[in-house]
Amino acid sequence: MKRSELRARTAVLLGVVVVSSTILLPVLRAKGAPTTHATATISLLERDVPALMKKGMVPGLGIAVIRGGKTTWVHGFGVKNAESRQPVTAETVFEAASLGKPVFTYGVLKLVDQGKLALDVPLTTYLPKPYIDGDDRLAKITARIVLSHRTGFPNWRGDDGALPIYFTPGERFSYSGEGYIYLQRVVEHITGKPLNEYMTEAVFTPLGMTNSSYVWWPDFDVLTATGHDADGRPAQLWKPNEAGAASTLNTTAKDYALFVDAILNGKGLKRSTLHEMETPQVALDPQCRICIKQEPKELSKNLFWGLGWGIQSKDGSSALWHWGDNGVFKGFVMADPKAKSGVVLFANSVNGLEIAKPIIDEAMGADSLAFAWLK
Repeated sequence: MKRSELRARTAVLLGVVVVSSTILLPVLRAKGAPTTHATATISLLERDVPALMKKGMVPGLGIAVIRGGKTTWVHGFGVKNAESRQPVTAETVFEAASLGKPVFTYGVLKLVDQGKLALDVPLTTYLPKPYIDGDDRLAKITARIVLSHRTGFPNWRGDDGALPIYFTPGERFSYSGEGYIYLQRVVEHITGKPLNEYMTEAVFTPLGMTNSSYVWWPDFDVLTATGHDADGRPAQLWKPNEAGAASTLNTTAKDYALFVDAILNGKGLKRSTLHEMETPQVALDPQCRICIKQEPKELSKNLFWGLGWGIQSKDGSSALWHWGDNGVFKGFVMADPKAKSGVVLFANSVNGLEIAKPIIDEAMGADSLAFAWLK
């Protein structure tokens, strides 16, 4: 990044001096300055985020704001590591955790558009042998069922490696990373490529996501933030050498915003396919996320799951959202398809989601209902 694209400012955070960096992407400068409303929102975030970070003991945070379907602002607050005190910048890499799921979904839907995968064909038909043995209900699991978290699988396998199906697939929502791993194996078989190779060719390169990968790159040793525990102590880095669609994506706020831009503009997908992604498939149980042993007593009237995304619907408007949680890394994204606005947030602290709601609400000008469900 050129020096002219950096604007440094200092703030006191966690008892240390930190440097924040901002970029306005070149495409925006070519078209003019951000709107007055966007500028006001950015000013509020610059004012409020450092205080929230200090209160929540969050060392570092990366954020991107999208307006009119374009990334207008990417900003780094705080430090990558509380001991080294290196500042978070627009190029800082974070563990995206479950925010890798919507990106993977986009890659899956590109295969749907190409006629290589069908949303409602049982995944068993794509693999040479059953993914698990001894349960005929496996044949009910389709890509649509996986992407809307209705497989009946637990979130993760038990220590014994078993992967039971707890309820008839399609019956209800229960969040499952294992469902995404199953679909990953299907994608790898269809394409004949490891997941990260396929995602790089089909998603990262076309969208310009130059610092994104489901496996660890040597460059990340310099670029990455370090996660921190609840007391602000740095944790050991996780360097995945095997891609996992559900949890291993490393990326920047800047890169992830390019993906959100693509979703808001319908880039790379047929209109009908994008519509499927943004259409509620199942209403959520207000009382649980992993609901393998709990049938809902009631269903939410405002929160749903589409394909790869949570969906918030209230007062005639809808927004896409998802959260990420890898322990010492947290993230949240929200996007309004009608207004073509959005926000991406990554934090390098176990406390990250505790300060996320006021930031997301301020960036979107709306009440993000998912945080009550996430608890």
